[in-house]
Amino acid sequence: MNKTKILLLCDHPMSPTGVGTQARWLIDGLVRTGKYSFRCFGGAVKHDKYDVLRPNDDLVIRPVDGFGDPNLLRQTLMSERPDVLLLFTDPRFFIWVWEMADEIHTVCPIAYNHLWDCDPYPSFNEPFYRDTDLINCINKPTYDMLYDRFPTKVNFIPHAVPSELYFPEPDYKRRTVRHQLLNVTSDEHFVALWVGRNARRKRPNDMLVAWSMFVKQLPSSSSATLIMHTNPRDGEGPNLLATAQMLGIERTVKFSPEVVGFDHMRSLYAAADVVVNTSMNEGFGVPTLEAMYCGKPIIVPTTGGLTHQTYDHAAGLATGIALEPDVRTLTGGQMVPFIYEDFVKSERFASALAEVAAWGHGKRTQVGMNARTYALREFSMERLIGTWDTSLRNLVQTWQPQHSSMVIG
Repeated sequence: MNKTKILLLCDHPMSPTGVGTQARWLIDGLVRTGKYSFRCFGGAVKHDKYDVLRPNDDLVIRPVDGFGDPNLLRQTLMSERPDVLLLFTDPRFFIWVWEMADEIHTVCPIAYNHLWDCDPYPSFNEPFYRDTDLINCINKPTYDMLYDRFPTKVNFIPHAVPSELYFPEPDYKRRTVRHQLLNVTSDEHFVALWVGRNARRKRPNDMLVAWSMFVKQLPSSSSATLIMHTNPRDGEGPNLLATAQMLGIERTVKFSPEVVGFDHMRSLYAAADVVVNTSMNEGFGVPTLEAMYCGKPIIVPTTGGLTHQTYDHAAGLATGIALEPDVRTLTGGQMVPFIYEDFVKSERFASALAEVAAWGHGKRTQVGMNARTYALREFSMERLIGTWDTSLRNLVQTWQPQHSSMVIG
């Protein structure tokens, strides 16, 4: 059986970025079906080396700056003759690809994994959507928006994480991890975890403000620690060390800036009583999904993909606390003319933390198990791979090459 060859443009699949990790899991899952092989332009990160990597016979990764360029894409289309060109990140990085759509369509169809919440409807992306043959949306708001306009080419395929990597640790492991990381022995010590890049839209500074409000209202007999798994001095975001010191909470905040493996991440989730996301907009929100797999309740704003993580409608059970935005602002730049940002006040995050702390260990465990059950059912790796497999097979089987005066090869 001939394998379907995918030319993938994305973050480097061996990089620790969220997009890179999701790309790697998609590659691994589809390759395991025995039906697919991948050629990948791995971009978006700085590379120490530009050697072509061949982790196995079905995956070839070429590190590139950005996500490639027209000449490299033309050469690769000519030499590899892929069955599908798959774009796996924000469309603003691929304007040059859609400018080549007629050329590409002489060889293969274009598929796009829609990673960003696009509310309001991004009319500036309309030409991209018209020239794309398959659009897979990772969140329901984006899917609903695009389905009304392109019902024959839009699918809803949310992210997933491997269940063999993210799962609840037993109580004794939780206690061991809390003692090792925080020198904490009491089950009553409250631990919150924040995971993400130190970037403006993630609002790490506001997490610290919310935490300062929360700890200041704690009874003198109570204690708490916030773990922030991020680089506190990343050039892209604020100086979080200085913020914590200014707020007088540095003794209650532990920063975890290192890039770590899955075992260590699972330990961080095990140590936590709740996982918080403070983002103003979020295409999906993988760290909170990881937390749900690990049996932890979550606190999130209802924006983008986070909207559907906090309540299991089928079972009628909450998986954490959802915070409706207080303010919605319209922002944008040269490449993205507008996008909404949903802002929840720090006071409400502080109140949500106080509410979860008051639940006690027993209720937090129960809500965390609700979250895990929901995540395993709705956001499973099996479902992700199966839906992608069906979508790609249907695309390849029904697509017809288009003729162009600009023929490649």
